Amino acid sequence: MSRGLLGKKVGMTGVFLPSGQYVPVTVLEVGPCVITQIKTQATDKYDALQLGFGNKKESKVNKPIKGHLKKSGDAAFSVLREFPVEDPGEFKLGQALTVDMFKIGEKVDVTGTSKGRGFSGVIKRHGFHGGRMSHGGHCKRIPGSIGCSAWPARVIPGKKMPGRYGNDRKTVKNLEIIDIRLDEGILLIKGAVPGCKTGVIEINKLKVPTKK
Repeated sequence: MSRGLLGKKVGMTGVFLPSGQYVPVTVLEVGPCVITQIKTQATDKYDALQLGFGNKKESKVNKPIKGHLKKSGDAAFSVLREFPVEDPGEFKLGQALTVDMFKIGEKVDVTGTSKGRGFSGVIKRHGFHGGRMSHGGHCKRIPGSIGCSAWPARVIPGKKMPGRYGNDRKTVKNLEIIDIRLDEGILLIKGAVPGCKTGVIEINKLKVPTKK
């Protein structure tokens, strides 16, 4: 079985559980993902599947990628990613993997690219409190003293400063699957996941299942 699948974030909503509890969920459109390459210990020194997801115009695909994808059926994909697999012999090129590999109540790790916030100050980027906002305050949103003037006369690497914020690869672990809609290829995940709407995400099974 493959460790994970590719999908995209549709948005957020909420559902009521049979117990009556209201739970916020993220709606993910997952798969179908087509196997475009099978990697084995004999040929690549590790076992994995390369999966293709999302439609792309053939005119936007260069000749080397077209030749690579021709082995799995001439389809063009917008995203290609690898996922570990235990037994590559169970799969074949061109096979489509769908959301039915997951189960309701299962815990998964979701990886995506967080929203880019551009250049941000220390209050937005790091959660600084800022200075006093009353009359006469001159340090309302600035970082204040960063020290290091006489010794060592340089800014220590990793100092919390203004700068670019977001647009990073993030993983949220142990998210619960609330519901699965097989006919639509939809997963409802409890809580929030990284990224904006239509952003590409990876859903991975846990390496070590959590104890109930």
